[in-house]
Amino acid sequence: MSDDAQWMQCALEEARKGVGRTAPNPPVGAVIIKNGFLLGKGWHHAAGRPHAEREALADAFAHHGHDAVRGSTAYVTLEPCSTHGRTPPCTQGLIDAGVARVVYACADVNPDHAGRAAPLLESVGIEVKSGIGASDAEKLLRPFFKVRESGLPWVIWKSAMSLDGRITRPPGEGQWLTGELARADVQQLRSTVDAIMTSGETVRRDHPALTIRIPELLEGRKQPWRVVVSDHPESLPSDAPLFTDETAERTLIFPRGDLAEILRSLVRDQDVLTVMVEAGGIFSAAMFEANLVDEVVIYYAPLLCGGPSPALAGDGLPESLRLKEIDFHPLGNDIRLRGLIDQK
Repeated sequence: MSDDAQWMQCALEEARKGVGRTAPNPPVGAVIIKNGFLLGKGWHHAAGRPHAEREALADAFAHHGHDAVRGSTAYVTLEPCSTHGRTPPCTQGLIDAGVARVVYACADVNPDHAGRAAPLLESVGIEVKSGIGASDAEKLLRPFFKVRESGLPWVIWKSAMSLDGRITRPPGEGQWLTGELARADVQQLRSTVDAIMTSGETVRRDHPALTIRIPELLEGRKQPWRVVVSDHPESLPSDAPLFTDETAERTLIFPRGDLAEILRSLVRDQDVLTVMVEAGGIFSAAMFEANLVDEVVIYYAPLLCGGPSPALAGDGLPESLRLKEIDFHPLGNDIRLRGLIDQK
């Protein structure tokens, strides 16, 4: 692995810290390097806060002084912004700091920025290189790119199920299919999304909270929006946790209608980039039938349950969906499967 690739991996590690926290902005990381030595690192913490480049520069200035940064290389996971929005342009910050070289992974899809950084930086003598670590960076930036290109958020379908595809255990056995490690992993997954979508039937049947319950995962962010879609919103139980807990104001109710339009409204009105669906088989199937799911995360428990509650119900898909980029991960006795819908 080249030095550029190694340092970009460090910037990617910084970027991962921002996943689920930066909407409507993308999660971006940056590091400042000189003579093979790390001067500073940073990541974008939230919309309206300094971008990753300025966080990394501030870290370098604080620990090593401004003069040490002159002649350095900045590694950034996304093309530096070049216009003044809620924060000043990062290209100007890099120029003012006197960096000699800028390496970034992905071009920005925002037409206000796309392709503008290199000419600006090169015009003052800064060397620019792009495409290093692009594949890994694109995985982090998929939700942001999808929203910019389609107006729809990145949608993850999450389910826990028995080996025969059931989402409930036989009567009297308790509610949990999976063990503690898998349930903790769900908390981690929730911390990476901006909204959790469920059905009115799930709220009536299970009274879910749909919150992040591990305090350290909540640091620097709000609870995800809880989005309830119901044919009969007037019949939702008023004592359900979603309507009575300390974050009840982050619960939204939508009458059942055009699911794509509901998702677009979450992007438009709540600045959402990523939505996770946690619902029963009928609503989940409707999301797949509408071709709205991008990624699946399934927690398989070593159980055979039978019964009438499959993870996907409905009338059946017009054709089988295949997954790509599949990852299997053991969690105690359970197994997490994660993969993308192959859109062909």
